[in-house]
Amino acid sequence: MYPLKFSIEYPEKLSRGTLFLRLFFGYLYVGIPHYFCLFFLAIAVIFIQCIAFWIILFTGKFPKGMFDFIVGYYRWNMRVTAYLGYMTDKYPKFTTKPYEGDPVVLELEFPESLSRGKLLLKVFFGVIYVMIPHYVCLIFVGIWACILMFIAWWVILFTGKYPENWFHFVEGYYRWYLRVGLYFYYCDVYPPFSGKP
Repeated sequence: MYPLKFSIEYPEKLSRGTLFLRLFFGYLYVGIPHYFCLFFLAIAVIFIQCIAFWIILFTGKFPKGMFDFIVGYYRWNMRVTAYLGYMTDKYPKFTTKPYEGDPVVLELEFPESLSRGKLLLKVFFGVIYVMIPHYVCLIFVGIWACILMFIAWWVILFTGKYPENWFHFVEGYYRWYLRVGLYFYYCDVYPPFSGKP
């Protein structure tokens, strides 16, 4: 079983009013405040990753506090993504922690130890054996996910529902993308070529 758990709660009904609000003003009331905060968190994540690289290289361990901070950053980012992508009507909270009623579940199992050899392998050859094969697939999956999201907006407008199969396809795309991104620093389990849980 892959150490990443990611899911978005499927909404039985979505608000058409919120749909229009996000389309025309989402960048104002969601994008600006959340991405302003996430921008500074992203800078912190880059610094932490640089420090963590050397710690893992010399000790084989990822400091738990640093690990939790980075996973929290991804959790918050995915909440905003899900909200702006019309996958939930629950406005994302300004927090890296999980909370009651959170529509997005993102948990990455903390590794007790990480392989130094795999860390170096990822740094020097990760582009060849991870990024190229996965991202080539993800480009096509992502294009289809974007098409489905565009059509889903219209379906939600007329029915108030996000088609469930489409919803889970887009959710799977995000899961696959996260697995590949998190593999580089945070786990040693090679990501599968799939977005399935």
